[in-house]
Amino acid sequence: MPYQVDFEPIGRRIRVESDTTLLDAAQRAGVLLTAICGGEGSCGRCIVRVMSGQVSSPTMIEQAELGRDRTAAGWRLACQTIIASDVHVHVPPDSLATAQRTQTEGQAVPVELQPAARAFDVQVAPPTLDDLRSDAARVRAAIPLSHLSFDARVLRRLSSELRDAQFHLAALVRGNEVVGTRPAGASPLGLAVDIGTTKLAAYLADLQSGETLVALGAMNPQIAYGEDVMARINHAISHREGAEQLRAGIVDALNGLARDLCAQALRHVADIADAVVVGNTAMHHLFLGLPVRQLGLAPYVAAESAALDVKARDVGLDLAPGAYVHLLPNVAGFVGADHLAMLLATGVAERDDVVLAMDIGTNTEVSLRAHGKHFACSTASGPAFEGAHIRFGMRAAPGAIERVSIRDGKVHYQTVGNMPPTGLCGSGILDLAAQMRHANIINARGAFPRDGNAPRVRRNDRGFEFVVVTGEENGGTEITFDRKDISEIQLAKGAMRAGVNILLKHAGVTDADVDELIIAGAFGTYLDIQSGLDIGMFPKIDRDKIRQVGNAAGAGARIALLSVAQRERAVQIAHQIQYVELTSEPDFQSEFARALSIG
Repeated sequence: MPYQVDFEPIGRRIRVESDTTLLDAAQRAGVLLTAICGGEGSCGRCIVRVMSGQVSSPTMIEQAELGRDRTAAGWRLACQTIIASDVHVHVPPDSLATAQRTQTEGQAVPVELQPAARAFDVQVAPPTLDDLRSDAARVRAAIPLSHLSFDARVLRRLSSELRDAQFHLAALVRGNEVVGTRPAGASPLGLAVDIGTTKLAAYLADLQSGETLVALGAMNPQIAYGEDVMARINHAISHREGAEQLRAGIVDALNGLARDLCAQALRHVADIADAVVVGNTAMHHLFLGLPVRQLGLAPYVAAESAALDVKARDVGLDLAPGAYVHLLPNVAGFVGADHLAMLLATGVAERDDVVLAMDIGTNTEVSLRAHGKHFACSTASGPAFEGAHIRFGMRAAPGAIERVSIRDGKVHYQTVGNMPPTGLCGSGILDLAAQMRHANIINARGAFPRDGNAPRVRRNDRGFEFVVVTGEENGGTEITFDRKDISEIQLAKGAMRAGVNILLKHAGVTDADVDELIIAGAFGTYLDIQSGLDIGMFPKIDRDKIRQVGNAAGAGARIALLSVAQRERAVQIAHQIQYVELTSEPDFQSEFARALSIG
């Protein structure tokens, strides 16, 4: 029996079958609740309040997370609550997948301009009784390319658009195909996109000049279905419409970014003749609508790894009528096109010395180039440095503590936007762990003193906790950091460091041999390098050998957008890389255990 669910104050309404969870109903209604655990009940972020109607009784998970008083007042975890009648649900702002600071900037890399798309000025004589050539033949004669063809949609509109323009217009040509027509004088535009697991970065470029006109970032709307790639793969294969929900969400977001980019540049999406999209293998597959079941199970095989050129309209993007999207190749496992884009931007694949590159995110990819050999792996670093699974963790939104120092038993901090503190984002979490270790508040195993005798340390229901912000200084709201939080950081940094150590072994080199460490990615942009060194997240090398490059994947996507030669180079690099699957490495567990140590 179908029931009606009203989500307020958003004003969304949907009818769903009985036995549907509130989280499923919200996702179908387009209400993007934060569910970073993929609906397992472990993150405690999808909190809503049932104002009226019948639902299932609170589960043990809800009672532990929310307490009896709150559940008695109607507060529930949407993923645990099953609908049993028409219901009205209140959604607090904190439960929505909200905006955060995004990273679009990366280092500028010079590239020889060889775009796949160009614009040709087409001015032809109108037909007469003495000149009965077709309209397409006139356009072909005006463009100095052989074997010129027309996209079917362009051809359907060509006659009317020629006459509306009085036989003078710009033809957008990709390769040898006319993919659009625009007013005379228009230059072709290109769109470069980095689909990160958490964030999106999009760039609008003028393909005639090579200039990046506008760059914008946004949250990946798929975070409403799970924070990491495995949670999203699970959603795609365990829900009948799961894969389409994930695909549609990202396509809608990219279309919105394309419109916003063009609006800021005073251009139109129909000017975009070519696009390049990069992402890890899971993001690549979900965007294209490729199957992901086999990707989520050992041996983690992609449906397709080769470079692809697809019509933009075939994947739902609203660009020029016949525009194409180019996807760089994937390497193997979860090492995808975004990693190749990072390599293009940083030049790692051209190096002859020993260089290590880490693109840090929810899924961290690592490359090691050593004396002509190239190794790569993917580490499940998880979303802890995005604030997930941390009791007072949050993304880098206003009010997030992003810098921490502990001096003389006092905590000094800085927040995003200089707002009152509301939680800890990734860079603040990293600083805090390093500072607590430096101040001997925790030991190398991440444990508090057995007697809890340390400044600002007290006992809670999960053991000991460190008071980062007291209620007295923050309007009654405390922010604390406990042993479970520390464990999450150990798991994240341990996975990364273990991956690095395995690659170093494969190459036959050590920390001391590393000439440069390149840190890429949004989190990598804002983290304090010294804090990373202090907790043992990075190899033990001199600070001046470490370089932060921002969103190198986005920079690499722009390089591929501007140069077909660089697209070919990406294919060559993919073939040169020796992929290392960490789960099959006999030393991985021992390396991981050693890497859990803080310091």
